[in-house]
Amino acid sequence: MRLIPLLVSASALALSTVLTSTAFAEDKTITIESWRSDDLEIWQNKIIPAFEAKHPGIKVKFTPSAPTEYNAVLNSKLEAGTAGDIITCRPFDASLTLYEKGHLAEIQDLENMSHFSSVAKSGWSTDDGAKSFCVPMASVIHGYIYNKDAFDALGLSVPKNEAELFAALDKLKADGNYTPMAMGTNDQWEAATMGYHNIAPNYYKGEEGRLALIKGEQKLTDEAWVAPFRQLAKWKDYLGDGFEAQTYSDSQNLFTLGRAALYPAGSWEITGFNKQAEFKMGAFPPPVQKDGDECYISDHTDIGIGMNAKGNNLEAAKTFLNWTGTAEFAELYANALPGFFPLSDHKVNLEDPLAQEFISWRGKCKSTIRPTYQILSRGKPNLENESWNASVNVIKGKETPEEAAKRLQDGLASWYKPQQ
Repeated sequence: MRLIPLLVSASALALSTVLTSTAFAEDKTITIESWRSDDLEIWQNKIIPAFEAKHPGIKVKFTPSAPTEYNAVLNSKLEAGTAGDIITCRPFDASLTLYEKGHLAEIQDLENMSHFSSVAKSGWSTDDGAKSFCVPMASVIHGYIYNKDAFDALGLSVPKNEAELFAALDKLKADGNYTPMAMGTNDQWEAATMGYHNIAPNYYKGEEGRLALIKGEQKLTDEAWVAPFRQLAKWKDYLGDGFEAQTYSDSQNLFTLGRAALYPAGSWEITGFNKQAEFKMGAFPPPVQKDGDECYISDHTDIGIGMNAKGNNLEAAKTFLNWTGTAEFAELYANALPGFFPLSDHKVNLEDPLAQEFISWRGKCKSTIRPTYQILSRGKPNLENESWNASVNVIKGKETPEEAAKRLQDGLASWYKPQQ
C-alpha cells in the first residue's frame, strides 16, 4: 500500500525536474562590461529589474571594471574571447577601433535606433555615418551653474547675451563677496572643456562649423574659431587670485562652499553639487553674442552601449540593446543619473530641477558636440590635447587668440589632408 504513493511522488518529482530544467534552459544570462563602477547600485536596483520585468527569459549582470583600467581589461577580455555580451562604449575612436577589429557588432538595423539623430549617433558610427555599433545612451550638456543667492543679493538676472554676462561679472567683482567665476588652469583640460568648448558653438554655429572644419571648408584661424578665444582672454579678470594654481577640485570646492558665484560647467556636476552646496542653484546656457542670435549648446555624446560581436547570447543582447532605445529606459537612466541626458527623441520628465533646466535648452538651442573629438584628434599633434594648453595660454595672456588659433591650425594641417 505504501508503494503506490512512492511511485506517484517519484513521477511527480521527475516531471518537476524536467519542467525546471526546461525553464532554466530557456533563460539567458547576459553580462554588461562597463567602467561606471559608481553606477553599480543604480543598475542593480533600478535599470536591470525594469528590464527583467518586461523580459522574464533574460537575466542581466552588471560587472564593471575600475574606470582607469576599463580599456585595458576590456581589450584583454575581447582578445581572449571572455568578454561579456554587452559592451559599454566610450565615444568616438576608442569604440570605432573595437568595431574595426570585429569586436562590436553592427546595430544600425535595431528598431529603436530610429529614435536617434545623426548627431546623437556620431560618437558610435563610422566616419561616413553608414554603420552604427553602439546605441547612444547619454550625453552631457555644457553651460553655467550659478549661485542664486549671490545673484539675488546683487539683483542680477540671468544673462542672455555676452554684454550682460560681463556686466554681471563686473558687478560681482566690484561687490567683492564672491569670486565671480570658479575655474582654474592648473589641470588644463577644464579651460578647453568648460571654457572654449562651452562657449564656442555660438560662434561657429554648432554642427555647421564643426562639419565644415572636418571637410576643410573652414580653418581654425577663421574668425568664428578665433573669437571664442577672445572671450576666454577676458575671463582672466574674474577667476580670482591664484587661479593659475587652482585645480579642478579646488574650483568645485570654491563654488559648492558658496565662495564663487558662477561655475562654467558640465552637467555631470549636478549630482555632486546637489549633495555639497547648501545654497540654491540655477543654470543658463552660454549667452549668445547679441540678442536675436541663434543659440547653440555643446550636447556632447558621452556614453553608449553595444554588443560583443562574438558573444554567446546575441539575440538576448539585441533585445537588451533595443530596450535601451525606449522611452522607459531614457526616463529611468536620466532620473537615476541627473546630468546624463538621453540622446533619443523621447520626451522625458526629469525630477531634478537643475537637470530639467539643462535639458530644456534642447528646445531653444541647436545641439552639437565638441569639435575636436571626431576625426580631428587622430594625428600628432593631437588637436584636443593641444586645445587644452592653447585655452590656458590665452586665459593667462601667454598667447594671443590669433597666435593660439594659428598654432592649432598649423598642427592640424601638418597631418590632416583636408586642412592642407
